[in-house]
Amino acid sequence: MKSIPRIGLLSLLLTPAALAADAPKGAKQPDTFPFDPAHPLRSALKDEHALGRNAEHWIYNDFPAAVAEARRTGRPIFVTFRCVPCKACNSFDAEVAKGSEIINKLASEKFVSLRQVEMKGVDLSQFQFDYDLNWAAMFINPDGTVYGRYGTQSAAGPDAYNSIESLKKAMERALALHANYPSNKPELQAKRGPDKPYKTPLDMPGMENKDRLSNTTARNNCVHCHMIHDAEQNQWRHEGSFSMEKLYRYPLPDNVGLHIDHNDGRIIEKVLPNSPAASAGLQPGDAVTHVNGQAIISIADIQWVLHHLPDADASVTFTVDRGGQSLSKTLSLSAGWKKIDISWRGSRWSLRPRPGFWPKDLTDAEARSLHLSLPPGGHAYKIQWLNAQTPEGQAAKKAGFRENDVITQINDQPITMDPAQFHLFVRLHYKVNDNLPLTIVKNGEEKRILLPLVE
Repeated sequence: MKSIPRIGLLSLLLTPAALAADAPKGAKQPDTFPFDPAHPLRSALKDEHALGRNAEHWIYNDFPAAVAEARRTGRPIFVTFRCVPCKACNSFDAEVAKGSEIINKLASEKFVSLRQVEMKGVDLSQFQFDYDLNWAAMFINPDGTVYGRYGTQSAAGPDAYNSIESLKKAMERALALHANYPSNKPELQAKRGPDKPYKTPLDMPGMENKDRLSNTTARNNCVHCHMIHDAEQNQWRHEGSFSMEKLYRYPLPDNVGLHIDHNDGRIIEKVLPNSPAASAGLQPGDAVTHVNGQAIISIADIQWVLHHLPDADASVTFTVDRGGQSLSKTLSLSAGWKKIDISWRGSRWSLRPRPGFWPKDLTDAEARSLHLSLPPGGHAYKIQWLNAQTPEGQAAKKAGFRENDVITQINDQPITMDPAQFHLFVRLHYKVNDNLPLTIVKNGEEKRILLPLVE
């Protein structure tokens, strides 16, 4: 039995079309794809979920090899993207990788399954999804057609949306689309998205530390998914094309008034009152089958359509199954409908300006010791860490801020946000070279200090 040679990360630059052109005609395909437990990235990233019993079906970080196997078997490709060092989604990833018998059976028997653990050489035109996710999946035909996406996150956390139950249903729906392909091409046509002006993350103009990242991948030297959004934001800032609308990526169905059952991915659990969905006549129990003509297999698929609409007056058509009857309802959206809490996003850290320090919430005991009386829902911060190695931290230190200082007011107003929201607030409401007024308690005395926001 021949084995397909392991193809390096740079081969991920190749598209399925290029692979087809390079494949020798009449070449004999192997009967099975070899499991490679010795892949260097497994040990470099300490990827324990890709080792041991029930993990043998995963092709590791090698999309061209997955395409070749999918062509040989006639199966669709199930690709998971996982940032191994990140703690979020760790238990869900373990279930998908080898824990769940249900997912394991589908992944090993019905799909060619690919585990992608870093983004260094990934073709960004082929793989378009919300890069701030800690775990994401795509279902793809070997010709590059996208059947669907899975993976949703928000300030409520990943566990609020992802489940083994809805992933199983998304996989079954992707299989149904694959079985009907290519006759269903029209409902899949817009699911890939326009080609990007760059090939891979390292080709992005805004990607920082390219020399370091181009070295051999290690746990502290891989291209994380969120770094793609970071690079986009850096480029927007450089071009002067930054806008708030661009930050409201992949809005939830809740933004148009629909709360989707996270254990199904398509069934409407709740219609929010006085929302576009309510005005259009959508009802709890309706199952979303298409949005703007695109076939839907999960919440992430709905987000994909909403992501490509403007944050302006717009319309979007939901096709639902209601008791066996297919109905289409058009929702009217008003400017600003995309706005959403982005404090959970990893890419928020690359926005400017930055305070130069990290605060933590003051405990009740600490507040009492300082004779501070916080209103319900109110906050006070202690500066836990001041980064004097950066221009921002140096500016904060020069202005008089020190670790363990307690911040009681922002711009002369009580604090009503947690530390992560504070960092986002500074980035969204202030500009580089602004001064942020903060009231602090230092050595028992309260004083107002201006924080210079530099870059």
